Amino acid sequence: MEATKSGGGTVGFLARIGAGFRRTGEFFGDVMSELKKVRWPNRKELTSYTIVVLVTVTLLALFFFVIDLGISRVIDLILGK
Repeated sequence: MEATKSGGGTVGFLARIGAGFRRTGEFFGDVMSELKKVRWPNRKELTSYTIVVLVTVTLLALFFFVIDLGISRVIDLILGK
C-alpha cells in the first residue's frame, strides 16, 4: 500500500499504533511508580484489619438474618399460616 500525504495512509496508521503502545508503556510505568509510593500494611496490621472485617461481616449477616426471620414471621401471621 502507498501512503498518502492528506489521508495519512499506512504511515499514519502505523504511527497511531506506535503512539498507542508508547502511551500504554507510559501508563504502566506510572502505575509502577505510584505503587512504589504505597505504604503496605505489616503482618500485625493486616491480621488486625482482617479480624475487623470478618467480625463486621459476621455481625451484619446475623443482623440481616434476624430481620429476615422477623419479616417472614410477620408475613406468616398476616397470611394466616
